[in-house]
Amino acid sequence: MTRRIALTVLALVTVLLVLAVVPLGVLLTEREETSFRSAAEASARALASAAEENLSDHKPETEMLRVLADTQADGGCAAVYDATGQAIARTSCTTATGGSVPAMVTAVLAQPRTDVTRADGRLTVAAPIGDSEDAVGVAVLVRSADPLNDRIAVVWGWLAAIGVAGLLAGVLLSVRLARWVGSPLREVDEAAQRLGEGALEVRAPTGRGPQEVRRLAATFNTMAGRNEALVHGHRTVIADVSHQLRTPLAALRLRLDLLAADADEETATDLAGAQDEIARLSRLVDGLLAVARAESAVPRPVTVRVDQVVAERIAAWEPLASERGVALAGHCPDGLSAPLGAGDLEQVLDNLLANALDAVPGGGHVRVEGRAGRGAAKLRVVDDGPGMSVRARESAFRRFGNPEAGGTGLGLAIVHRLVTANGGTARLEDTDGGGLTVELDFLARAAPMTR
Repeated sequence: MTRRIALTVLALVTVLLVLAVVPLGVLLTEREETSFRSAAEASARALASAAEENLSDHKPETEMLRVLADTQADGGCAAVYDATGQAIARTSCTTATGGSVPAMVTAVLAQPRTDVTRADGRLTVAAPIGDSEDAVGVAVLVRSADPLNDRIAVVWGWLAAIGVAGLLAGVLLSVRLARWVGSPLREVDEAAQRLGEGALEVRAPTGRGPQEVRRLAATFNTMAGRNEALVHGHRTVIADVSHQLRTPLAALRLRLDLLAADADEETATDLAGAQDEIARLSRLVDGLLAVARAESAVPRPVTVRVDQVVAERIAAWEPLASERGVALAGHCPDGLSAPLGAGDLEQVLDNLLANALDAVPGGGHVRVEGRAGRGAAKLRVVDDGPGMSVRARESAFRRFGNPEAGGTGLGLAIVHRLVTANGGTARLEDTDGGGLTVELDFLARAAPMTR
């Protein structure tokens, strides 16, 4: 954004400079050319006036020769022609008598008027001597256009310097403006990224940039403060509920154990059923608390070696799989990694493997497959058990959403919360040949290394 603002302002300044400098340069060039031509015509008329005193009034040619000398001293060439087109006086240089000058003299004598031409880097002026209807001669003045070109070059040089100075000023202005607007926005963006990574205490600076950016930073800080309060409040509630529910359940289970020790066989059977229900209730409470923690937690991602975690969880669940007669295997390419919250992948795999081992009968297979795809880590937990119906798959990620669940119905809900909290996706598919496949995609993103 900063670059776009700077380039936009710089382009605008460049266009304004071009629209201002180029027309001004053209105007000044035309003015210099007009001034140079007018000066040459005035000098030619002055020469014609001095020559007229000699040709018409038969006065001495002293004044005419003085004007010729002054013209040569100014760097010009001049000549005076009589009515027959013969040069009667001229400067030492021959420019005013050669080239196209004779043709100009003939034209002016035939039709008395001042004729001006510019060619080969010279300006030639032919002015009639005498009356406008009956010329007695022609005064020709030739001047080099080099002084004019030098003045025009100086004009364009100054204009170019002004343009460059204006462009540099525009660059400084655009950079300052871009930083003034972009830096606070970048800080808000960085604060938002840190907030998303779990730094609930982060806030954006509010004292820099335009009013709209300051208002955005203040709004972000308000939102961040409320989120921090909600998350901390949620965590406090979870801790309180965990303590308040687990303590009486543990006390109740202890009392039932004491009663079962001294009870007769029939009463002991009833008490064993009650203990099973308490154990089920304990698992249900643990599952609800796990879901609540997954929903309220804001993971701080670190780089997790997915291949190592898969190998560890396979090794941890292998004894239970062997006991139930289920073949458990896993495969991940070496070095496969993903940015995840610490411990989240272990919890996800534990829930998926527990569900799979509960669903697959003896002789079945469960395998965990990992692969890399476009910078992301992909995991598949595949089993050949009874699978799930379409209706069950559609609601399996909701709390108690799976009507076919044999346990608490919270395992897949925990998996879904943990995966989505880390920016990934989870979906359920049928396994070819029967069974259920859980596919997990963890998006690739920068993960700061934490200690």
